[in-house]
Amino acid sequence: MKYRTLGKTGYNISEISFGAWAIGGTWGDVEDVESMRALEEAIEQGVNFFDTADVYGDGRSERLVGALAKSKKQRIYIASKAGRRLNPHVTEGYTVKNITAFVERSLKNLDVDCLDLLQLHCPPTPVFDNVEFFDGLNSLVKEGKIVNLGVSVEKVFEAQKAMEYSNVSSVQIIFNMFRLKPAEAFFAQAKQNNVGIIARVPLASGMLTGKMSLGTAFAADDHRSFNRHGEAFDKGETFSGVDYATGLKAVEELKAVLPEGMTLTQMALKWILMFDAVSCAIPGAKTPQQMQSNAAASDMEALTPEVMERVQAVYDRYIRVSVHSLW
Repeated sequence: MKYRTLGKTGYNISEISFGAWAIGGTWGDVEDVESMRALEEAIEQGVNFFDTADVYGDGRSERLVGALAKSKKQRIYIASKAGRRLNPHVTEGYTVKNITAFVERSLKNLDVDCLDLLQLHCPPTPVFDNVEFFDGLNSLVKEGKIVNLGVSVEKVFEAQKAMEYSNVSSVQIIFNMFRLKPAEAFFAQAKQNNVGIIARVPLASGMLTGKMSLGTAFAADDHRSFNRHGEAFDKGETFSGVDYATGLKAVEELKAVLPEGMTLTQMALKWILMFDAVSCAIPGAKTPQQMQSNAAASDMEALTPEVMERVQAVYDRYIRVSVHSLW
């Protein structure tokens, strides 16, 4: 496992880290015992950064990550998110009082005194213009409830706005072979500002594993079943906003340039790591085997310029017209 610096935090984190959405819920059936085995395997593979949120299974994911941290002696960095518990999820709900209450709940779920990184959980765009709110969040640092502040965003524009605040240490954004805009419009600015980049949805909700087909069935409680058109939250969270059938066609072309000895999953993760502005990718893992496969991408050979060019060509042919301008 290789490690990179997470922006202003100074944390030296595993470039393949652990995204804990799937072990919380809305990804089909998952058992806590198996989830703990996956988390344990992450530690074995050198992972030291775990990304969760208070709404992943209504605290279920946080409790699992907290149990892992409590059982280990080595340094583990825990990042959680707050804001999506607002109902309705509107700009006016983003107050220091509300976020503080959410953080206190997360601390209880995790059974820790302080969060290494708190990330605002995809706030509505107008929130990023609220200087008083962002300044007010410094109180959480002063009170010892968090060490660093970050944001998770839907749009590149929001990432750019977030960097205007000196107390924002990291930005979590969807970045994968179906989402190239961040590299084109955001990464250079992030490096200049020493803002860490956490690449989320790195496998496009599993489509970039190459294991899906037109006949693949998803459970009723799986967001890949109920959120394809944004029925529950931003449609970009599901298959990165790519039309399912179109995505499958693109995947077949990507398989044609798969390097020997790599799975498509590993190629997708390695592709992300080819961008030095990225601090880490956070694929989910519901089993130890998935975690092993994900982690292996870190030590694999770099992708050739030819493969990188082919990925760009596939994006330009199949994806760009329907995705690039939206996020």
